[in-house]
Amino acid sequence: MDKPKILIVDDDPDLRRALKIRLRANHYDTVQASDGYSAISVAQKEQPNLIILDLGLPAGDGFVVLQRLQNSDSLSNIPVIVLTARDPQSSEQKTLQAGRQRFFRSQRTITSCST
Repeated sequence: MDKPKILIVDDDPDLRRALKIRLRANHYDTVQASDGYSAISVAQKEQPNLIILDLGLPAGDGFVVLQRLQNSDSLSNIPVIVLTARDPQSSEQKTLQAGRQRFFRSQRTITSCST
């Protein structure tokens, strides 16, 4: 049986590594991207079951990624968890306007990734 695959999109290598360790310990496969451009490319290639997305990214911020995901027939149905340290009120509003249903504010600690 295939494990669910999660795409982790964050420019912080320590956070990506922490999430990868937690997710793999809970029987998920992971793939990673460190910027907005590679996020779309990896999503198209890997077709993950879920995307964990930071908003503050180089090469196309998270809002651009959300917009591109929403406009893609092959990617628009992939659930996205937005995980960010940005201002929660404006970021949450923009995230929900981009068609996503959930928003989480990151404290940028490994404990925020606990199971």
